[in-house]
Amino acid sequence: MDPRNLLPTSLLDEFPILKQTINGRPLVYLDNAATVQKPECVLNAVDHYYRTDNANVHRGVHTLSQRATDSFEAAREQLRMHLNAAHTHEILWTRGTTEGVNLVAHGFRTFLQPGDALVVSTLEHHSNLVPWQMLAQATGAELRFIPLLDDGSLDQDAYLELLDRRVKLVAFNHISNALGTVNPVQSMTAAAHQVGAAVFVDGAQAVPHSTVDVQALDVDFYAFSGHKMYGPTGMGVLYGKTEWLERLPPYMGGGEMIDQVRLEGSTYAGLPFKFEAGTPHIAGAIGLAEASRWMHRVGLERIARHEDELLRYATAKLQTVDGIRLYGTAAHKAAVISFNLDGAHPYDVGMLLDQMGIAVRTGQHCTQPIMDRYGIPGTVRASLAAYTTVEHLDTLVDGVQKAARMLL
Repeated sequence: MDPRNLLPTSLLDEFPILKQTINGRPLVYLDNAATVQKPECVLNAVDHYYRTDNANVHRGVHTLSQRATDSFEAAREQLRMHLNAAHTHEILWTRGTTEGVNLVAHGFRTFLQPGDALVVSTLEHHSNLVPWQMLAQATGAELRFIPLLDDGSLDQDAYLELLDRRVKLVAFNHISNALGTVNPVQSMTAAAHQVGAAVFVDGAQAVPHSTVDVQALDVDFYAFSGHKMYGPTGMGVLYGKTEWLERLPPYMGGGEMIDQVRLEGSTYAGLPFKFEAGTPHIAGAIGLAEASRWMHRVGLERIARHEDELLRYATAKLQTVDGIRLYGTAAHKAAVISFNLDGAHPYDVGMLLDQMGIAVRTGQHCTQPIMDRYGIPGTVRASLAAYTTVEHLDTLVDGVQKAARMLL
């Protein structure tokens, strides 16, 4: 199938930032795993809120506050629908995936004790590793790690051997930000539940690229960031099953998350407000909801097929470059290509590509254990989005070939 035909190139016209030149070359933006650009409709939604409805939510009887509240809570319902959560109150607003991980890790301090265990994969972003390390240190719980195979997939046999009744929580990502590996969330979750463990999934790299149904996956917690799915920065979502959110203590105290406050003590609001202390990122929620609507208009399945075809195309073309080495060759992958040129530092390759107007990410990608596993300082990472085209990827391949001639 020709990937040119899966999504129209006119999609680019909806992204004002992509119309610029860098170093005299048309911008080819391939750093989408770090942050995705925003379509005009998202920019307009945020602008409209600040220009016409700017007021605090839930706290006023005046018209602006009521309009802001209506838009804010409609956004929550839009994200419930996006994830197919059972209840709107299972959608918590956060600043991003990192805050979602920390919220759950902080709450589990009340549940764990020495002798308990946590299972975390070695494929994780630091944000889905360090909070669990901190939790283990605070409670005396044991940390167990799912090993990584050479192709960048998790060793599922080893994972099953790690599970026993001492394990209280399993944490892993849906899709690796460094390698693009797609993990079998449903089967891994089912195995964890068999021993009574809760499951936390970092979905930051999955929600922008595929349909996510949290009820079908049966996960207990699922977190992601808005800026990776065409929405604003500083905005994210934590999904949690009702029974778990009711058990977890609040993460922060302050306004909005309370029911009654007296000098002697306070009682807490119901879900979801128990976890949303202080003035929220109202414009962020509105912008994220518009990003969700934009993705549905384009078509979640169409985006996934488009990116999958482009991934295959780019992988095949890059493999023809002399001296290239690809990392992350699992059978199930999403739109991330990590590579190095033999004898060249990834930073040098990235700098040369930038001179050609090509934006990629270089370094460890906040996944130092993965880089240690392969014995490398980092990689060059090209990551795709709905607006990526074949022409962008041809430009990337040409750029990598030029960099290879200059550096090798």
